[in-house]
Amino acid sequence: MDASGNTIHDVLGACRRHDGPTLVARVTRLLGDVGAAEEIVQDCFVTALEQWPSRGLPDNPTAWLSTAASRRAIDTLRHRQMAAGKHIVLHHEWQEKEFNNTLPASWDACPIEDDMLRLIFAACHPVLPVEARVALTLRLLGGLTVNEISRALLSTEAAVGQRITRAKRLLGAADISFELPESPAALSERLAAVLQVVYLIFNEGYSATQGDDWLREDLCREAMRLSRQLCRLAPTEPEVFGLSALLSLQGSRLKARLDSHGHPVLLADQDRRDWDHTLIAHGLRHLEQLGSHSGGYILQARIAACHARADSFAATPWQEIATHYDALYQLKPGPIVQINRAVAHGMAYGAEAGLALLDSLRDDKRVSQYHLYFAVRGDLEEKSGESQRAAESYRQAASLTTNLREQALLQEKAARC
Repeated sequence: MDASGNTIHDVLGACRRHDGPTLVARVTRLLGDVGAAEEIVQDCFVTALEQWPSRGLPDNPTAWLSTAASRRAIDTLRHRQMAAGKHIVLHHEWQEKEFNNTLPASWDACPIEDDMLRLIFAACHPVLPVEARVALTLRLLGGLTVNEISRALLSTEAAVGQRITRAKRLLGAADISFELPESPAALSERLAAVLQVVYLIFNEGYSATQGDDWLREDLCREAMRLSRQLCRLAPTEPEVFGLSALLSLQGSRLKARLDSHGHPVLLADQDRRDWDHTLIAHGLRHLEQLGSHSGGYILQARIAACHARADSFAATPWQEIATHYDALYQLKPGPIVQINRAVAHGMAYGAEAGLALLDSLRDDKRVSQYHLYFAVRGDLEEKSGESQRAAESYRQAASLTTNLREQALLQEKAARC
């Protein structure tokens, strides 16, 4: 146990979430083999679990893990008959490197030499099917479990697990270079999948699928950092700036989404003085620069901007938001957009209007295990005076979520009805 009372398991769990993806990215760049990198990092965590209880918790657990990973990577390189001099250089490089998953003090000072971004682009290589690119990258870099990824993609655990296994094999067989694309064509070919990955990493952090925490701020901030990097890497791509604007505007609410006890605070009840107005200004500035450009992330950023500009929940321009969601659904129809569209129409035109949109998803198997579909249905049914149906929907939503905070909130709503 450390000085703050955390157990070794707690510390290792935090290191796995915060540092695991970064370690995998670094080792992958050294070895050029994502499967071997993942195994090395996993082995380091197992070794820590074996040694730390008897030897005591290191003063700097992250440094201990990075040193262990570097030594194992160097051993692997030696086995591959790498030059001895390079081993020494790499060893010192790893020892001196600080691992940090937070936003830097100056965003403009971010280097493009980013191992995480390299691994995302490599994992989004066109040799892989689109679904496999996203699943593999979320697993390696977002640190998401197969269960979390399956929920994010509205798929089954078995299907996602198979995609990840096949993706690793394909990357290994194709001898992919783990470098950022140099040509505009290669960059453009992978960019859509990269943006989707960064977006989904943020979403998982903003509303965690599993565990005791309502949100994972580390994932949100890493996604914001990566989106900022992408703006520098692809300065002529409007959707890159749309994503960065969206994540900044959404990320501005992180502090206000939890109360002092870690309980969820919904948008209607948030103290807007706690919103990060520096992030809001950054997002709005990007939107102004985008002008009349349109795209999926740009439209979502405009929706987030409607909330950011409103002085209170009551002042939210719901009809404008509903119009943006209509345009988004025309551009990218899908169950998640339709659910959010139902919320906006319910607020703008009445609960019955929102329920009518949800009814179009009744036979869509993708939402049968998606808790937010039932949570939104419960909210709209409650507002329309159908208390019994609302309670049933809330209970169904609570049974489907594996996030304990969210589960408790939904159960409270069911009891209230």
